[in-house]
Amino acid sequence: MTTATISRQSSVTNQPILAGKENVPGMAPYDSNAQTNASAFLSALAATSVAACGGGSGSMATANPAAAPYQPLLNQTEPAARTTATEAFFATAQSLPTPDQLMDWAERTYPALFPEHPINQSSDGILYRFYAKSGNYLGVLGIDVLVLGPMSGNVLTRVGTLAQFAESIATASAASDKEAVRFLLQAQFSASDAEIAAVRSASYASWLDQQFNTPASLTGWDALMGKGYNDIAFANSTAPADYMVWHQLIASPDAVRKRVALALSEFFVVSSNGVNISGRSFAMAAYWDTLVANAFGNYRTLLEAITLNPAMGVYLNTKGNQKEDSATGRQPDENYGREVMQLFTIGLYELNADGSNKLGSTGQPIETYDQATVTNIARAFTGWDFDTTGATSTNLLQVRNPMRLIASRHSTLAATFFGTTIAANTDGTAALKTALDTLFNHANTGPFLSKQLIQRLVTSNPSPAYVGRVAAVFNNNGAGTRGDLKAVVKAILLDTEARSAANLTGTTWGKLREPIVRFTQWARSFNATSSTGDWKIPDLTSDSTRLGQSPMRSGSVFNFFRPGYVPPNTALAPAALVAPEFQITNESTVAGYINFMQTTIQNGVADVVPNYNNELALVSDPVALVNRLNLILAAGQLSAATLSTISSAITSISTATAAGQKNRVYAAVLLVMASPQYLAQK
Repeated sequence: MTTATISRQSSVTNQPILAGKENVPGMAPYDSNAQTNASAFLSALAATSVAACGGGSGSMATANPAAAPYQPLLNQTEPAARTTATEAFFATAQSLPTPDQLMDWAERTYPALFPEHPINQSSDGILYRFYAKSGNYLGVLGIDVLVLGPMSGNVLTRVGTLAQFAESIATASAASDKEAVRFLLQAQFSASDAEIAAVRSASYASWLDQQFNTPASLTGWDALMGKGYNDIAFANSTAPADYMVWHQLIASPDAVRKRVALALSEFFVVSSNGVNISGRSFAMAAYWDTLVANAFGNYRTLLEAITLNPAMGVYLNTKGNQKEDSATGRQPDENYGREVMQLFTIGLYELNADGSNKLGSTGQPIETYDQATVTNIARAFTGWDFDTTGATSTNLLQVRNPMRLIASRHSTLAATFFGTTIAANTDGTAALKTALDTLFNHANTGPFLSKQLIQRLVTSNPSPAYVGRVAAVFNNNGAGTRGDLKAVVKAILLDTEARSAANLTGTTWGKLREPIVRFTQWARSFNATSSTGDWKIPDLTSDSTRLGQSPMRSGSVFNFFRPGYVPPNTALAPAALVAPEFQITNESTVAGYINFMQTTIQNGVADVVPNYNNELALVSDPVALVNRLNLILAAGQLSAATLSTISSAITSISTATAAGQKNRVYAAVLLVMASPQYLAQK
């Protein structure tokens, strides 16, 4: 029997290693003495053929021992129950990727496994590439995808069929401007012509890698210092913090980093409204800068940085929190101890790996902690206060330096929680580390954080499978690291559920664009600049006259809206669906948003003004103008009827004068940004 007649059911293993992460831990390392020529691939393949025909000692359909421990990570291919239907669909539609497309995609997606771009080789019907630097082979026989080398423990391994990789290959790069914009509006705030072109010229993954490697831009702290807001006249003002954060969101070149930081600011909530100290704007800037600096770092590092951040210390009472005193009856403040569990790590109920609630014997969710847990863990957060090292009346370092431990104020009692005990008289720094390590390593933390980041960036109701895939990356980024936020963000944005065009027609898919994101998108889309350089955009929280939301201005630690909010008396409740952003949506906010944007689109706000030169160039063609706005603002998702309605409406505005031309643009922008199909981001 020749290699061309291999039985694909029984001749090779069915382990989806190709779908795993780069540098999968535990895989055999590259051996410079391993077989490194094409004949090795063919010989191994021929050996499996003999086994399949009964001429060998056994079939290679047995699971590969080297890969078995990592199967939870290796889950790209279609579930077995869907394989036949999926293959039939692609075969009928003649949409199977070519072997070249498969191998090119693998090189972009897993460069450590398949480095560089070797030439194709073929023999006996097999098209393959050999990657000398890694020692791996990747080949296609018929519709079967095969690998061999260190990545598979040097065992020939069938990783699936071309059909099983079709969707991943198709969604790895933007096939149209609309797809590129859709991706950009999830990853950041806006989509310029240059950014659309950049995404289309690369894979989504490589574009993201470029953004991850872009250094953080000017810090909020330095921006405030540069404007002289450290003057005593601004000591108790929160206005400079508003100017700072709007400037960061609108004008910073590292937009992906800022988008993730905004999402994190709605998870680790600190509000200017509750930081009532001298230098409060600088405290908020230091808090914001902490989120920005750690947006692509490790969650454990961020968790500790936020815990010891002075603004958080003031907001949730860690600053000045003291040990128990039997003489006065004083007990440690429990505020941060409770919220670090409920909001920042594990949530209220025990979770499965996919974010769904575990249920007890009575069918009810199982609470993660009780009052005794709160009382005990609160002891770990005692003894911390401002570190005034180097601080003066003008440099305000006490609200920037991580808080310091005052040992005499730290609890001396033992503390037990989640199976961990901090012994009595343990040093405060060690106690805090143990508490945060315990929460960071809790099984809930991955799915709890992952689901909420998906909700902020992509969709309000991700499937359990989507949450599970992202949580698995939180648990292990493929290189044995837990809590890698860069890997988590990448997993969220590149997941087939996020990229699949099929979800555009799903009635339960997507999210309401929150007002902060809408306003930032408007400003970035139309190249808004500050005429004075001061970016004096104020607090925009007012429901009736402004946006109804403003960054770092949440009314409580529970954010502007809860992740599980369900609008009452709607079809969402019986369908068990949530819509978090609707918690700040009502008659007042809807009217306030439209009225505010009508004025802002025309005049700007404060010293920040837009530039509509690109749109004015299309003003004589209403259809072209509306199509452009549909693309850059809504990723082309407005219906034909909506486009027709808007085009007809703006056609009635005369363009005989310069003022008329501008009015046509203003009206078109407003009507697009007021349309339900824009407000519902998919």
